[in-house]
Amino acid sequence: MNSNQQALFDKLASLQESMTKTGEHYWKLYSHMGIWQFWAVLLILVVPLVILYFTIDRKNILLICFFGFANNLLSSYIDVMGIGYGLWAYPYQLLPFLPSLSMDASVVPIYIMLVYQWTIRHNKNFYFYSFLAALLFGYGFTALTVWLGLFEIHKWMNYTYIFLSYFIQYVLAYWLTNLFLYLQKKEKGV
Repeated sequence: MNSNQQALFDKLASLQESMTKTGEHYWKLYSHMGIWQFWAVLLILVVPLVILYFTIDRKNILLICFFGFANNLLSSYIDVMGIGYGLWAYPYQLLPFLPSLSMDASVVPIYIMLVYQWTIRHNKNFYFYSFLAALLFGYGFTALTVWLGLFEIHKWMNYTYIFLSYFIQYVLAYWLTNLFLYLQKKEKGV
């Protein structure tokens, strides 16, 4: 690195460290275990996990969980981008360094996992039902979390873009899962 690049990189690293410390400070003041929002966010994390435990098709658990993992990964990337560009924010968090843990790791991927499981089990069109799920989350669940003050939308972001991001995320995870299924069948010579 030349000296200008190094200086800018050092400044960026310092700003990131400062933001992390500020986030921790904010969490201690406004997002701790002593407020109802913390417990609401915890429920948003735990309840879907409990539901999944009792409802997942254990014969297809690896397939369904791979699909869920792909959704979780895509959701996390989208969320990092949205937060980083100031398009949305989570005023209340379980952990200060994982602002969207409940949404990315639980409620969103688990719901679509159950939709995916249902479409497999009943031979239904995944695209149609994932579209309905994206509508539910983009307009319904997101609006509920905004109303509760657990999620904020900023700048030009709106419910339609959030709906579209969910739908695209679901379809990409579906395609990724199908790609791996195809590669697995090809390897087995099926």
